[in-house]
Amino acid sequence: MSASKIIDGKASAARVLAQVKLDVSALKKDAIEPALAVILVGCDPASQVYVRNKILRAEEAGIRSLEYRLDADITQIQLLDLIAELNGDQAVHGILLQLPLPAHIQEARALQAIDPRKDVDGFHSENVGGLSQGRDVLTPCTPSGCLHLLREACGDLSGKHAVVIGRSNIVGKPMAALLLQAHCSVTIVHSRSIDAKALCRLADIVIAAVGKPRMIDANWLKPGAVVIDVGINRIDEDGRSRLVGDVDFDSALPQVSAITPVPGGVGPMTIAFLMKNTVTAARQQALAQRSQSEAACLSTC
Repeated sequence: MSASKIIDGKASAARVLAQVKLDVSALKKDAIEPALAVILVGCDPASQVYVRNKILRAEEAGIRSLEYRLDADITQIQLLDLIAELNGDQAVHGILLQLPLPAHIQEARALQAIDPRKDVDGFHSENVGGLSQGRDVLTPCTPSGCLHLLREACGDLSGKHAVVIGRSNIVGKPMAALLLQAHCSVTIVHSRSIDAKALCRLADIVIAAVGKPRMIDANWLKPGAVVIDVGINRIDEDGRSRLVGDVDFDSALPQVSAITPVPGGVGPMTIAFLMKNTVTAARQQALAQRSQSEAACLSTC
């Protein structure tokens, strides 16, 4: 099979991060040092790995990283107090609250507490609403990374029929909104959809974000479709643990024109776009502070 069919997320992420590094250097010349605060509550092993990787990528790009590791039994009020402190710190441009949170913490309340201007995950309702309205807001990193991969693989997406499998707030819904902005015709299929497989076979583009290992095989795909596999599922196979996607890669590969592997596809893009969002947030906040200063100067002159 042609290697050109396999979308290299690592290489694409490296290109995004190279541009981020240049943008950070330009901001530092204007005395702006982008800074990302990462909050980790508890000791979830997967979350610790994700946080470590995010901090490494930040440091490589020249972004100042601040890490807050909190005990699993921290109270809701203590977490909200920390978020409020970071919201008020002008030297902090992005705040990332690593999910999942312990069961006693109200996730929605904590995410809503983050200043939407510093919400580099794009989960605040103000950013979610802005995305649906087509406004220039911070957008969720994984869907943004998926869209970037699609544009690299397909060029202009106008008029293409995209099917998003899954309707989560983190991937499915924002992915659909971004595809609409790119002028695709968009269908979302989910657990209540009637004959989801038939709907997927009509798609030029399939985004699989359902969280079920190898659920989508060649029978779900029309010949020549482009497939973006967001799923990251750990399975035990042949006596060892491995990661697989929501798509049965070996089955799908002969059928499609392009596909992301797992691992090495969407995953690296998520972190790359977190860094990109941090730089965007730093730039926007600096412009807002400059405008406020100029307005204050005019009012006193």
